[in-house]
Amino acid sequence: MLVGLPKEIKDHENRVGLTPNTVRALTRRGHKVLVQSGAGEGSYLSDAEYESAGATIVPHADDAWAAQLIVKVKEPTPAEYRYLHRDIILFTYLHLASDRPLVDALLKSGATAIGYETVQAEDGKLPLLTPMSEVAGRMATQIGATYLQKTHGGRGVLMGGVPGVASANVAILGGGIVGTNAARVAVGLGAQVTVLDVSHDRLKYLDDIYRGQLQTRFSDEYNIEEAVYEADLVIGAVLIPGGRAPWLVTAEMLPRMRKGAVIVDVAVDQGGCVETTRPTTHSNPTYELEGVVHYCVANMPSAVPRTSTFALNIQTAVYTLQLADEGLNALQKNRALQYGLNIHGGSITYPAVAEEFDMKCIEPLQALGRRIE
Repeated sequence: MLVGLPKEIKDHENRVGLTPNTVRALTRRGHKVLVQSGAGEGSYLSDAEYESAGATIVPHADDAWAAQLIVKVKEPTPAEYRYLHRDIILFTYLHLASDRPLVDALLKSGATAIGYETVQAEDGKLPLLTPMSEVAGRMATQIGATYLQKTHGGRGVLMGGVPGVASANVAILGGGIVGTNAARVAVGLGAQVTVLDVSHDRLKYLDDIYRGQLQTRFSDEYNIEEAVYEADLVIGAVLIPGGRAPWLVTAEMLPRMRKGAVIVDVAVDQGGCVETTRPTTHSNPTYELEGVVHYCVANMPSAVPRTSTFALNIQTAVYTLQLADEGLNALQKNRALQYGLNIHGGSITYPAVAEEFDMKCIEPLQALGRRIE
């Protein structure tokens, strides 16, 4: 199969969809890989490394997109919609529930779009979302600590405090992968940490492993309000797989928050779990409303691209190889990839996306059968 690796063009997106190691695995299986020149530069991976792995370096995005399987990191931007067509398989993060224009573009093109974030293993885990959730969770606390500094618009609170002075109060909304990793760093820095979640089992797990180093609270309206109003830093870590995140912090709550408090909404990719969230970029990462600093960068892990690129490829490589070897047939054989299928042949195949836009959803195997027969 012809595999294309275009350079990411989203603001400060320095990750890359394939490492030279994955390219080598593809070329050894007889596949041809077209790598746009400079695609790996943001992660300090040179064209020479890709060439040594067997790739063909091509000068333009048009050349890299002229393939059957396109492997990326982030969803296509409007400038890339023109590359979408019926005969390509797009394998990347999509986050369609918060991006109606991309949904429309994919449906119109007839392309096959598989979202990393919805590929789901038999045990219910999301193996391709997990590595970036781990990175984003750990980063969220680091970023929050930075923006709590007065020079960055925050309250001027040190995360760990000092003897005789209270440490920062951190509220983490969601105890999944993002929330757990955010808590790990926050506890390590000496902050007072509260994690809220709707799963008693998850709260019990966190309580058991931290043994009093953090508090756990059931995520209901009363507890959320109490935790948010007392917080110096609020981390939004809510996940509805493939769907839009619910608003747990409303606009009405902001005036009652501490002045100079910081919100880091990791759920921004899925619309955000804070009503006042709007996507920002690494070039202009924050804004202030009601005296509260909002950090809502939609591709946080690109700030540490080398770590993120290798962490992502460890998980994606096996699926990339199967898609290259078998094409659409891989989707029929691999249940995890079926969950990952969001759009195919002009039809939505992921329920949460269809529900968000009140559109029809077709079962993945039914949609695939239409094209393969």
